[in-house]
Amino acid sequence: MKISNETKVGIFATVAITVLIIGYSFLKGMDLFSTDDEYYAVYDKIDGLTVSKPVYVNGFQVGRVSKLNLTPQGKIIAEFRIDPNYHIPKNTTAQLENTDLLGGKAVVFYLGNSNEFAVDGDTLLGTNQAGLMDQLKPVQEKASLIAGRMDSVLNSINQTLNPQFQRNFSQSFSSIAQTLQTLEGTSRKVDGLVGAQTKRIGDILVNLESMSANLKKISAEGAEAKLGETLLNANKAVSDLQQVVNKINAGQGSLGLLVNDQQLYNNLNQAATNLDQLMIDLKANPKRYVHFSIFGKGSKTK
Repeated sequence: MKISNETKVGIFATVAITVLIIGYSFLKGMDLFSTDDEYYAVYDKIDGLTVSKPVYVNGFQVGRVSKLNLTPQGKIIAEFRIDPNYHIPKNTTAQLENTDLLGGKAVVFYLGNSNEFAVDGDTLLGTNQAGLMDQLKPVQEKASLIAGRMDSVLNSINQTLNPQFQRNFSQSFSSIAQTLQTLEGTSRKVDGLVGAQTKRIGDILVNLESMSANLKKISAEGAEAKLGETLLNANKAVSDLQQVVNKINAGQGSLGLLVNDQQLYNNLNQAATNLDQLMIDLKANPKRYVHFSIFGKGSKTK
């Protein structure tokens, strides 16, 4: 069977149109033959989010943005097509985030902890990540506050550093410089005076050293002379005592006779013995030695 050229052109046109429709739908985020689950999220603003942008979970793509619709209230409803093999908890958050510094956008699912999973057609909670300008806003506010304070400080400094203050400040520095110059001149004079009198100072020190040595010598000689005199007196006293002892040993003088006379010693010893015996007898026989009468001696009668 022979196919005419018109038929071939028709078939080719049909295939081309079909491919074009499918490609266009794919680029628009619509898959005519897809069985993906559809989820929704509502945003106040999308800041450059477009159809076919990816949807991530922990950096892994699980779907794409399939449709964006603007509501009469100014909200944007985003439709996501998610692979049904991935189970999304009902309390999952769909956050719009920046993917690069050029403003690329994507949706990131932050999976919730619910045991109940979302089903086809459910709406998730949509949030927006703080943009770069939003993150810099607190810094900008602090910078503005610091700039205001710096301006106030500079104004205070300008008011303080008035011409009169500057003149006084310059005069103070001039006075300090003059004082330092005066001190330097005084130091030079002192150095010159010390240098000129160095020889005299050396002579004075030599004389002081000589006087100290002489005083030490005199003190030593005086101490030696006094010690010698004391030793001579001690030797004389010992010599005199020795002479007395020699005389006693020789029997000279009363003490010598008393110490060396044996007969005298015996007599004294015998006298002491007799006296001791007399006292014993006196105590034993007092009437033998003493006569007395209470009434006195009576008169004789004729």
